[in-house]
Amino acid sequence: MRRLISSVLMPILAPSVLAADFANLERDIELINDSDADWFHVDIMDGVFVPNISFGVPVTEAIARHARKPLDVHLMIVQPEKYVETFAKAGAGIISVHWEACPHIHRTLSQIREAGCKAGVVLNPGTPVSVLEDVVQEADMVLLMSVNPGFGGQKFIENAVEKTARLKELILKRNASALIEIDGGVNLETGARLVKAGADVLVAGSFVFNAANPRQVIKELRALSK
Repeated sequence: MRRLISSVLMPILAPSVLAADFANLERDIELINDSDADWFHVDIMDGVFVPNISFGVPVTEAIARHARKPLDVHLMIVQPEKYVETFAKAGAGIISVHWEACPHIHRTLSQIREAGCKAGVVLNPGTPVSVLEDVVQEADMVLLMSVNPGFGGQKFIENAVEKTARLKELILKRNASALIEIDGGVNLETGARLVKAGADVLVAGSFVFNAANPRQVIKELRALSK
């Protein structure tokens, strides 16, 4: 899942489709296809686990038909284990589920892998990384929310930088190989600090799609180094 360029480990960039123009979705998908971005980040919201509704399986399938890069699907829903196989069949390459929504997180991560996808676990801003002590070795990726989940364009929660560093320590302590992904309020300034703290994957939505030159913004984010 890591990508090396000129022997320097660069952050993986996953633009969030939630911030795309849904009236011109194919255009924005092609923009990402033709950019230096690595993944498509796809937020699935049910209006129950988070106070917003985004889109579901049909839109995910539509994105997958046109995407030439992996789909990083983030399930912000209750009982995500019921939909793992469905989203895997819809085209997900990575499926991440919230620790807060999964009473049997170990089983759900195994279920994601059995469906043929990489398995991620997500922590809300108020959830400490210590809850992953006994499961981090089972995850391919840990996604830290640096805003409260549900809406794009929110202000970055500063504690996310220190939390990223604590998670990196835990991963090393447990001899795990999970990537660290950060979602929320990512821009060049916050992104630089997060990468320095140990982040491997940056999710950027509004900062990319609202930019005058999204491709250039993507290039600059991917140029951040540890």
